[in-house]
Order: sequence, then C-alpha cells, then structure tokens
Amino acid sequence: MIEINNMVKRYGKFAAVDGVSFEIKDKECFALLGLNGAGKTTLINMLSTGILPTSGTATVDGFDVVEQRSDIRRFINISPQESAVAKNLTVRENLDLIASLYDVPDKHEKIMAVIEKFGLKEKEKTLCKKLSGGQLRRVSIALAMITSPKILFLDEPTLGLDVKSRKILWEIIAELKCELTVVLTTHYLEEVEFLADRIGIISRGRMRAIGTRDDILRETGASALEDAFIMLSEEE
Repeated sequence: MIEINNMVKRYGKFAAVDGVSFEIKDKECFALLGLNGAGKTTLINMLSTGILPTSGTATVDGFDVVEQRSDIRRFINISPQESAVAKNLTVRENLDLIASLYDVPDKHEKIMAVIEKFGLKEKEKTLCKKLSGGQLRRVSIALAMITSPKILFLDEPTLGLDVKSRKILWEIIAELKCELTVVLTTHYLEEVEFLADRIGIISRGRMRAIGTRDDILRETGASALEDAFIMLSEEE
C-alpha cells in the first residue's frame, strides 16, 4: 500500500528524515515510534502529501507523493495531533461540514453510520466545545473517516487522554484496521502492543528497526518492547 525508498527531508543542513526505506502493507496497523524530534511527524506529513521530500521517492497505493499528490488526497485522511474539530459547531454539524466539502455520497446515511460507530449518538447535537478530551478525539477520527479513506494517518490519537478514554479509542481503532490501512504515531508502548501489526522505530531521522514486536525483541535481545525502544533510540 505504501512504499518508501531512501526518503530524505532536510531543513538547511539538518536532516529531519534521513534515507528512510520501508513498506506498509494493505490493511495493517503500522505504528511509528520515536522520541520527540525523531522524525515521525515529518515522515507522516510527507506520506500524507502535506510537505515534499528533499529527495527519495514514495508511492501510496501506486501514486507518487510528489507528482500525484491530488490523486493520493482522494483516498487518504489524517487525524492530526491537534484536533481539527470546530468547537463552536455540534458533532453532527462538524460531520456535515466535512461531508459537504468532500462531496460524500449518501451524506445523511454516512453521517449516521459514523455517529453510531464512534459512540457519539448521545452527543450529536452537543457543541464540541462542551465535549471531553476523549470525545473530541473520537470526533476528530470520525471526521477523518467520513470520507471512507483507504489509508488513515493517526498522529498521537490518544495523547493526554485518561485511561478509560484511551481504551475506548483503542477498541475503535482496532475495528478500523479491519477496513483500511492505519498508520499510527504514538508514545504509548502499550497502545502499540494492543494495536500494531508491525512497528517501525525511528531515531534521529533514521529507521532503526522494523517488524513485529517479536521481530524487534529478537533483533535487539531485549525482553520488553520498552527496553528495545530505549536501546534503539539511544543509538548513534
């Protein structure tokens, strides 16, 4: 579904992403791990066509991220770390706005289906500024799903949420990954172990390891994912 070949993003002399190559399979949940500043968000922004790479290539479902950006944007969506929810609109009004902007067919039926899927029925007429943090994150992901994307990018989807709200979102994301490809960035290793089919660990712009949890433990000799992550993140 996604193929990355020697991708680089430089800001002056600084390489935020430095020669990264890997693949993400169709309908898998791929978790991208790294410390702050490791290059996670920069890589996600390039794959979702928000910024251009300095060099290297990447394709998303066969479309080039530089030459065919408009084609890619038709079948991807992103739920950013900072919620894009309009706080002065209700849940339903937010969904209706995005569905109208994207010219979603059968808009009413699609909105109802998304409201049910994300457990927002009781809040559909509530102004989003009155929602809890967990409810806002659910609305943010629901807005990304209203366009029926093939690939969903989730940037720190449960950052700052309490344990109960985080678990609710995990269960929703676990259901979503049966329908589409999910690319997830997170700092929560328990989230990765619950959701991810495969994991990539990036440090200082370079991919240090990629594979299943068990692959990475075997490669590093670590007994826990946390230990492997710390070990790989501290490498030069």
